[in-house]
Amino acid sequence: MTYAIIKVAGKQYRVREGERLLVDRLHQDDGATFEPTVLLVGGDGAPQLEPGDGVVTAKVLAATKGPKIRIGKYKKRTGYRRHTGFRASLTQIQIESIGVGKAKATTSKSKAAAEPEVEPPAEHDERVKGMPTGYEELTVAEIKSAAPGWNSPMLAAALEYEQAHANRKGAIAAIESAIADKEGDS
Repeated sequence: MTYAIIKVAGKQYRVREGERLLVDRLHQDDGATFEPTVLLVGGDGAPQLEPGDGVVTAKVLAATKGPKIRIGKYKKRTGYRRHTGFRASLTQIQIESIGVGKAKATTSKSKAAAEPEVEPPAEHDERVKGMPTGYEELTVAEIKSAAPGWNSPMLAAALEYEQAHANRKGAIAAIESAIADKEGDS
C-alpha cells in the first residue's frame, strides 16, 4: 500500500489515501484542496527518496478545536490558586490522492521537444585542477588537520578554490600557514 510523508504547518505526518487527520490551523476555507510538501513517497516496494517526485492532494474538511486542557496552579499555605485552560485550533483534512508526479514529467518532455536544449554555462564546473579529492565536503577543522600533508600544487589549488567560492577564513588561514611551512622547509 502506498504511503507518503508530508509536511503541513511545520509538522510531519505519515499518510495514506483516504485517511483523515487533524493538523494545526490552516488558513484555507472548508472544501478547499491543496498540495502539502511531500518529503517521501513509499510502499509497493522500495521507497522513492526524491522529494520532488511525489504529489499528494489533500482536502480541508473543517476547522475544529482540540480537547480542552485545564491548567491549575497551587501553592500551599498561601491561598494562591490560579486556573486557566487551553484549546488548540485545528483543521481536519482528508488525503485525496497520493501519486508520482507524472504530469510534471510530461510537461517537461513536451517543452523540451518544442525548445532545443541549451547546455548550461561552464561555470558549474567548480572543481579546480589539482585540488585534493573530496575537498568541497571538508570542514574547516578537517582542512586544518589535512593541509600539512598536501603538496604545494594541491595547497595552491585549494587556496584558489576557497578565495573564489567558499571564502572561509579559517580554511584560508590553515592553507596559507601550510603553504608557509612548505616554503620554510624548502
